[in-house]
This record gives sequence, structure tokens and C-alpha cells, in this order.
Amino acid sequence: MITPFRPDNTVDWEGYARLIEWYLDNGAHGLFAVCQSSEMQFLSLDERRELARFTVERVASRAPVVASGHISDSIADQKEELLTIADTGVDAVVLVTNRLAAADEDSSAFRARMDALLEALPSDLMLGLYECPAPYRRLLTDEEVSWCAHSGRFAFLKDVTCNLEHLKRRLALVAGTPLAINNANAAIAWPAIQAGGHGFSGVMNNFHPDLYRWLIDHGEAHPEFAAELDTFLVLAAMSESLGYPKLAKHYHRRIGTFDSVHSRSVSYDIDERHWAADVVLDQILEGADRLRNRIKSL
Repeated sequence: MITPFRPDNTVDWEGYARLIEWYLDNGAHGLFAVCQSSEMQFLSLDERRELARFTVERVASRAPVVASGHISDSIADQKEELLTIADTGVDAVVLVTNRLAAADEDSSAFRARMDALLEALPSDLMLGLYECPAPYRRLLTDEEVSWCAHSGRFAFLKDVTCNLEHLKRRLALVAGTPLAINNANAAIAWPAIQAGGHGFSGVMNNFHPDLYRWLIDHGEAHPEFAAELDTFLVLAAMSESLGYPKLAKHYHRRIGTFDSVHSRSVSYDIDERHWAADVVLDQILEGADRLRNRIKSL
């Protein structure tokens, strides 16, 4: 989920409420609040708590809501952050893998910090894992994936390997466990679903989640059109480099979800830095609508 802000840098709660309804109306199986797309590194703990709480209350059990929000370096601060998010009533609290070990640390550091956090969190609290790319991407090792899967504490992993063969190996590792693998990379979204991946949890769900949902629900029955749709989705996802998440806010301003494109993480004007970004959005909007009309005719 993204976070709409007003021009005065406060959260636009009315716009956020409309955004929640847009996700649900467009086929989202669940919502991941307080994540990198939410600009969590630029939110206070109070704001992170309120985003998670508001999402839970607004969704009202229509879909699962998960949230992260631990951005600190120290384990003590992370415990406070995670317990604060847990108290909002989310269905799962998501642990960010790069908060559990520095770039130059091995699995022993990861396990030590993981054990410390698990000891502090309620034993019946469902958890998730997120290989957040910022401030650096820490991919879980096979041994770490297997341990988390067989611990029974983890419901899903937002996979950021961006590698289909790596993802297939992980699917084999978690078979028969509660841990679902949700790929986050649009370039392999359809092949990952075909390989048995449990969902798509990528940033392009802020543009056309209904098209990914169609692939999951109906792609196998319509392989030729699924391949065509996949090509569009892969190429549309290249727009992420044009100032995301502010680009997504431009998109939602266009379709009337909320009014401001203000972003804390992207301070520059994307139209000035990324020439013809508005034309790219035109093509994404028009192309997606043409594909939706095709879907209606199937």
C-alpha cells in the first residue's frame, strides 16, 4: 500500500480510505500496510501505528491486513515498533530481513536477532517476512527459509529474489508448511504463478491489481491471452524507475482516488526529471483498459 499525503505533509486519511476501497474493489486478496511503498522509513512510529490501525478498522475483516514498520537498527527499538504494530489488530506482523542482519553479517547474527524478537512477541502472533530492498536487500538463505517455514510462526514471505529458479527452489523448501511465497517482481509474476507461487505482492498492484488477480484466477484457462497480458504487465512495470511511489500517486490523482502527489521519499518533480512520464501513465491507463475490455469478451 502507498500512503497519500496532503500538501502540508500530513496523512490524507480521507484519500487513504478511498484507496483501501480501490484495492478491495480491484481484487486484492489482502493488504500490506506500512511497508516501503508506504514510505515507512519516513513515518514516525505514531504514524505507522495509525496507518495499520486505520487499515484494520476500515477493512473490517473483508481481507487480511498485514503490516511491518520496524525500521530501527537496535533490537530494543525494533521490539517496541513490532509490539506497537501488533497491538493494532493486524492479521500478521511482518519482519524485515535487512533489520535482522547487516550486509556483512551471516546467518548466526540473523538467527540471534530473530530469536530475540520471537521471544519478545506473543507466541500466537502470526508473522510475515519481507526482503525489503531498502536500505539494502538481504535475501534469506535456503536454510533460513526452511527454518522459518518449519517453525510454524510465519504465514508468508514477500520474495524479492527476482529470479524464477531461486523462487522455485524456495517453493520446494516450504512445501507442506504454513509459509506462502509471494513474489514481488513483475518481470516473473506470471511464470511464478504458473510454478505454484502463492501470490503477487509487487508495487504494480498500485496500478492494476485486477489484472494480476485475473492471471491468478483465470490465466491457466486462457494461455494465449495470459501471455499477452503478461507482456503488458512486464513492460508497464518498467515505469517503477520513474519516481515510484510518487508515480503511483500521480496515477491515483488521475483516477480520482486522492488529490495530492506529495511524497516524503521522492521530493523532486517527476515530470521535470523523467521526461514524458505523463505519457507513460497515459499508455498504462489506456493499455490496461483495452485489456480489461478484452477480458470482458472472453
